[in-house]
Amino acid sequence: MKLMIFDGNSVINRAFYGVRLLSTRDGQYTNAIYGFLNILDKVRQEERPDALCVAFDLKGPTFRHERYEQYKATRHGMPEELAQQMPVMKQVLGAMNIPIYACQGWEADDVIGTIAKRCAAGDWDCVVVTGDRDSLQLVDEHVTVKLVVTKGGQTNSTNYSPDLFQEEYGFEPIRLIDLKALMGDSSDNIPGVAGVGPKTATELLKKYGTLEGVYENLTPQNMKGKLFEKLESGKENAYLSYELATIRLDAPVDFSPGDALVAEPDRKALYELFLRLGFVKLIDKYRLRSAAFSEPLEAGQKEARPAADGNETVPLFSATVRDQSAVDPMQAAGEQAIELQIPESKAELEALLADWKQAERVALAVSEDLELLALDDAGNKPAVLRRDRLGSAFDTALSELFSGKIRLLVHGAKELLRRLSERCLPADGIVFDTELAAYLLDAARGKYELPRLALDYCHIQLPVQKELMEAGVPAREAKQALLLSETAALLALYEPLQAGLKEQKLEALFYDMDLPLCRVLAEMEVEGVLVDAEALHRFDRMLRERIVETQAEVYRYAGGEFNLNSPKQLGEILFVRLDLPAGKKTKTGWSTNVEVLEKLRDKHPIIGCIMEYRSLSKLQATYAEGLLKVVGPDGRVRTTFQNTVTATGRLSSTEPNLQNIPVRTDLGAEIRKMFVPAPGWVFVDADYSQIELRVLAHMAGDEAMQAAFNSGEDVHRVTASQVFSVPLEEVTPQMRRSAKAVNFGIVYGISEFSLAEDLGVSRAEAKAYIDSYLQKYHGVRDFMAAVVEQGTQAGYVATLYGRRRYLPQLRDGKYMVREAARRMAMNSPIQGTAADIIKLAMLRVDRALKAAKLQARLVLQVHDELIVECPEAEAEAVKALVTREMEAAANLSVPLQAEAKSGRSWYEAKE
Repeated sequence: MKLMIFDGNSVINRAFYGVRLLSTRDGQYTNAIYGFLNILDKVRQEERPDALCVAFDLKGPTFRHERYEQYKATRHGMPEELAQQMPVMKQVLGAMNIPIYACQGWEADDVIGTIAKRCAAGDWDCVVVTGDRDSLQLVDEHVTVKLVVTKGGQTNSTNYSPDLFQEEYGFEPIRLIDLKALMGDSSDNIPGVAGVGPKTATELLKKYGTLEGVYENLTPQNMKGKLFEKLESGKENAYLSYELATIRLDAPVDFSPGDALVAEPDRKALYELFLRLGFVKLIDKYRLRSAAFSEPLEAGQKEARPAADGNETVPLFSATVRDQSAVDPMQAAGEQAIELQIPESKAELEALLADWKQAERVALAVSEDLELLALDDAGNKPAVLRRDRLGSAFDTALSELFSGKIRLLVHGAKELLRRLSERCLPADGIVFDTELAAYLLDAARGKYELPRLALDYCHIQLPVQKELMEAGVPAREAKQALLLSETAALLALYEPLQAGLKEQKLEALFYDMDLPLCRVLAEMEVEGVLVDAEALHRFDRMLRERIVETQAEVYRYAGGEFNLNSPKQLGEILFVRLDLPAGKKTKTGWSTNVEVLEKLRDKHPIIGCIMEYRSLSKLQATYAEGLLKVVGPDGRVRTTFQNTVTATGRLSSTEPNLQNIPVRTDLGAEIRKMFVPAPGWVFVDADYSQIELRVLAHMAGDEAMQAAFNSGEDVHRVTASQVFSVPLEEVTPQMRRSAKAVNFGIVYGISEFSLAEDLGVSRAEAKAYIDSYLQKYHGVRDFMAAVVEQGTQAGYVATLYGRRRYLPQLRDGKYMVREAARRMAMNSPIQGTAADIIKLAMLRVDRALKAAKLQARLVLQVHDELIVECPEAEAEAVKALVTREMEAAANLSVPLQAEAKSGRSWYEAKE
């Protein structure tokens, strides 16, 4: 039989530092608990113990503190983020029916040692799971110490047997006590013998066996030089240290191995805890949801059944959650059911629509094909609208739903609006979007799926299709049950999300900017932009030919063919065969990234060829072949604008990404020539001039920078004049280039190292540029410092419009992490405000185009640039309109400046 005992404090401590900080929506930190449970699961799978328990330390002094007042005196206190998780960790272990052992006045190590001894006495094997090497002294023929290391969320472990310990240390495990007696232990503040380190202590033990043996042989002849004096003067500390380092085996703990036999968890209690902590993957791993789901299914309520009035009833778990405090919408008794309305006539439909028009808000969930809609207003009976039941009246229902007369609550407004626009349906009435609201409340979250938001904010877990199908629920009924559960989640989420927006003063940002922008973006996605497919095919062929030619050049310089796309093989060619100066080496070989190659550009002509090959390959795969794959039947390419992705609030685009087309190379510019307006139409391209610097001047309140913009002078020349202390007319092109690099670098929190790399100057020169800049523009200097300080204290920074970016990394213990967060703190308010302004500009331009009843329509947005497609006859009017609306988008202390041009391609309109 085998018992496995966890060193609770040691393992949770390593889990805390090995897994990035995680927390629930209500501020409960969870990373240590999550890491502990993953370690627990991993080692249980490896060891398959018959019994399992955990030992913890208790607060308060132990007998070691009484013996030596300075014991562990140098240790820092437990971080609050970890201390908060300790009681919850014990609750989880209780729900898992894993016993916990602790003794007041004794350490967990002593509890573990005592339990291990009793196991051996009962002829049980014992595995001690710990991250602390102190426990290795317990290793014997019955006790194995499983030493765990957690890093980056990954856990590795080593099983120490007597043989492995002997091989590594050179003496038997129990002698680890003697080793610590001699060398001490800084982590526990065990003094040891002053001046005796690990190497000397190990050599002494290998020669004399024990601490006692060392002192029995303590003579000037045996201990040469100062070692004799160190050992003689340190004898008292050595024996004290021996006492402190010894794990006691007689702790007063009430334990026998049979008390810790592996037992089934309290599945309901564990489910509720995991639900509250947001451990969705662990719920699935422990099959807790299935367990909660099984009870109502066994009651026989598997399928919807006809109700007396011709409607249907469905199981409560598969439809809705009225009580937001309920933790499991699927565990209600099977005989409980709610009445579901599925109208089959125009009269039934009209009655429902009349009710919804009176409701404060109606939650709506739709199927991908818009053939199935679930609605609920929390006051009436939930309903499902089905095309197969309503026939032609279904289209009437769609038109009425999105006529603006019903206040709709949805998840993912932009996607829904795009689908409606594709079908030429009305698209009004959406008053709240849970996805967008959750993004505004935490832009760094990354994912905003409805099930996870319901779990985090309301402790509601939605059913999944697989379980409904396995339970025998027919496919269509399962689908409508899932949609109804989504409406329940939407209704539950509205209050906490709306309260969050109000508390963080984000309501204006949500209702006046991000939510109305969804419609603009949806219409732009549907519209798309025309591509000259023939020109794109020619461009693709040209790129392929140049790739082959460039590849041949690389092989010629390399002296033979190899896999040019393999960093490992390329590294061998560059740093072995050609003997170029090697950069950093990774686990798989030398790094050959762009930074490494840039430094080697002047060392060998092969480098330029490699960089050209990579550039050509990316252009060909991403923008030539890639664009050809996504051209629609009408010749237009349709990107997807992402409005809940970036941490700063900027829009991005995917499939294809039209915001990342290179513009500083000739070939990149060629790609823009492929984008053309419809016959007889032109593009109007307008972009802001230096918007981020203008935002910086306004937000920093820097009078010198504001004066430069308000004077109408070239701000980079003015900056060069300031930084280099020369008259404006004496600023050279090189000075302007350096000033421009500093101007934009300051916005991004550039370091002297990065600026030196950009300008090709020494770090000392780069530092001098930055120092001079901040001396002249002291308002910018003070603003940046204030932003970082505010971010450190509040935990977030904000744009001019209140959009927040949370940066807990500003308080991280690691210098590099803090420095990266400082740069983000300095940049985010500027970049985020610029992003907010371009959003406001898009709204203004869209409204103005429609108000003027022009045929022109927005088709693209690329960072600070808007592209409108319009009939050639409207070009001049559109240029004036777009310029006017963009420049009026924000009222700053410096003028916003936009310039609009037109042309018969994106390239022509941009030039």
